[in-house]
Amino acid sequence: MESGPDVRVERLTRYIFSAPSWPRSLALILVLGLVIDAATYRVGHEFFLLGTLGFTVPALVAFLLTVPLVRASGGQITPNRSALLALTCTVLAVILSLAPVLVFGRGIFPTLYAVALGLVFGLRLLVLVAVADYRITRMVLPAFLQSAAGIAVGAWFFTPGFVPYALLLQAVFGLGFVSLIWLIERPLKRAFQISGLNFLNTFIAHLTDGSKNMEDFFREIGEEVYVPQISLFFSRDAGKKNVLFTVPNVHPGPMGDVGGGNLPRILHDTFPEETLVAHGCATHDFNLVSESEIDKIAFAVEASREGLTYSTTASRPVRVSSGSVSILCQRFGDALLMVSTRSPERTEDLDYSIGLAIMAEGRCAFSHVAFVDAHNCMTSVGSPVLPATKIATEYIATARKGFATARDLPLESLAIGVSHVRVPFSREQGFGSLGVQVLATEVGGKRAAYVLIDGNNMAEGVRERLRSVALGHADDAEIMTTDTHTVNTISGKNPVGYMVPAEEIVPYVEQAIGEAVADLAPARVGAATATCEGIVVFGSQRVSQLASTVNAMLAFIAPISFMILVLAFLLSIVAYIALQ
Repeated sequence: MESGPDVRVERLTRYIFSAPSWPRSLALILVLGLVIDAATYRVGHEFFLLGTLGFTVPALVAFLLTVPLVRASGGQITPNRSALLALTCTVLAVILSLAPVLVFGRGIFPTLYAVALGLVFGLRLLVLVAVADYRITRMVLPAFLQSAAGIAVGAWFFTPGFVPYALLLQAVFGLGFVSLIWLIERPLKRAFQISGLNFLNTFIAHLTDGSKNMEDFFREIGEEVYVPQISLFFSRDAGKKNVLFTVPNVHPGPMGDVGGGNLPRILHDTFPEETLVAHGCATHDFNLVSESEIDKIAFAVEASREGLTYSTTASRPVRVSSGSVSILCQRFGDALLMVSTRSPERTEDLDYSIGLAIMAEGRCAFSHVAFVDAHNCMTSVGSPVLPATKIATEYIATARKGFATARDLPLESLAIGVSHVRVPFSREQGFGSLGVQVLATEVGGKRAAYVLIDGNNMAEGVRERLRSVALGHADDAEIMTTDTHTVNTISGKNPVGYMVPAEEIVPYVEQAIGEAVADLAPARVGAATATCEGIVVFGSQRVSQLASTVNAMLAFIAPISFMILVLAFLLSIVAYIALQ
């Protein structure tokens, strides 16, 4: 379960980094040039100021002109990235052109310098196409800047034959890297009719300025689904806030505010009641392709209010277990709320079909079954729980035990309380904007506390620590997360309690539970199952297909890149011999 293709792709995020500030990169370029100047001055005056003129000046020209040229063509690149690219190419040029001189002598330097400029052009083209604008024709000129300045310097330093040779190598390396770009694009083009590099452009734009252009790609590969959403509508007398507890069976991803990433917050703000949006049964296959799809869900939930039958009774909470799965069950009228967890074992996304099977089986005894994946224990970034696995059968077996137990529970008068406490923690620290919400119930003198934290899963052991606090105010409790992906922009690992210690979270959870208990008052409850129609999501197995395609690309990119570079170097040698 923890080594699927989606997990292997997620692990690549460790290679993503922020470019250092451009003054730092420029300082290194200047220092490198001066060091080379000092070294060449000691061995003779043949290449006076070679470091500054041959390496520093071309890098500065590239840094100064790349950003305006890229933006003029409609692309985006930051000064920090432009400076880092110039520095990287300068270092490669220095190594390639100067290191062999120590072995073969100074006579070979002009040839090596021309080869280095060809490699710099190809590398800059590849990087700019990946991070700025996937359209190759628009990136040729910005990519050529550093090499063009180097060729101009070489025309002054070397013999007249240097310029045509260097220009020929620009074409050789340029065509080689264009071929590599085509090969990188080919798998995703054939499988999904999308440009992988264009997607990478939009992903970087999202990280840089919050762009949502990735939604256009998701919509291209998406498909419509029809999913149920179970809601519990709690009504109280005037002066007491009403409550909506709703369980979507779509996934609040993929990242940031893109797609359904902020689903819990948007649904919360849509309805007049204090709305708790729990995590249903859905994997990343059921990510919404666009934030606008949330409107369809809200409309379906609102429409389900019509004709509601309210009840003033509920059962006392009861917990059932089987294998590694534990479920807190409570009956509300003819509906059943079930909150499941495997903590302290890993509690991860449940495939939609598992939840659908549980809800369908429960309809034999209850009109509505709201099944919640508490999503409250992350031991590692892993694949979801799939049908027919051992864990899936444990969930189903525990749910059956819950149905049999809850069906025979007596119904008594219901009282509820609700609270909403904001926390001073940021998305980067694992907390969405909703903070902590608590729904407290009291039936027959028994209290239950349903604590919902706006975050994506919990660090191992945090659920137990917070639940021990809740049990000081209630007879039973469960700690849930919304699974919001606003806290994830690069990596899927940013659970509650990972960046902020549990002890710093405890005061806010305790405050929220105390306020909910103090708010207890008699209530009526009505349940409804809304059918959310035509919701466009990523699609069944689409994430795995994408991940498998990317993994296949990664497997052949390295050897093909090596072969293309070797071919380019061989052609450089042939061109050198031909021009002699």
